[in-house]
Amino acid sequence: MKARILNLGLRRRYEQVVGALRQDLYRYALWLSRDPQAAEDIVQESLLRAWRGFDSLEDAGKAKPWLVTIVRREFLRFRERQREETMDPAVVAEIAEDEADPRVQELRTAIFGLEETYREPLALQVLMGHSTDEIAEIMGLTQGAVLTRLHRARDKLKQAFVEDGIAVQVETG
Repeated sequence: MKARILNLGLRRRYEQVVGALRQDLYRYALWLSRDPQAAEDIVQESLLRAWRGFDSLEDAGKAKPWLVTIVRREFLRFRERQREETMDPAVVAEIAEDEADPRVQELRTAIFGLEETYREPLALQVLMGHSTDEIAEIMGLTQGAVLTRLHRARDKLKQAFVEDGIAVQVETG
């Protein structure tokens, strides 16, 4: 009986933590995978792994970076299974259609076109609101490496827009 009550309390705490972050985790997985169905699968598997290890999470304040790290690792496992480097252009178009502003669509398309090395830290910063310290911890990089990748990602976006003749101001720093 006591074990059931403890398990119920753990489950409620898990649902509170995960429920608040689930949409962010999905968006992150979508940016990584560039495929809505894959993103959903990655998040589902990640949440299952999170549940299995949830009792080891000592500080609820660190739940977001912990969950993002699990999603990132699950994405790497997924990619290894898939071994596909290309993306279905129809999926990119489908995602881009969600936004009415054509500039947002162009920006998304440009971000999707970045190499994963640059796309991932940019997504973590812009979509998830992580600091460079948190991104470094999640990706297993130094803060300097994260800053370099973010700088290069922005430069590549600027270059892509200049080449396409699109005037967009991209913040740096």
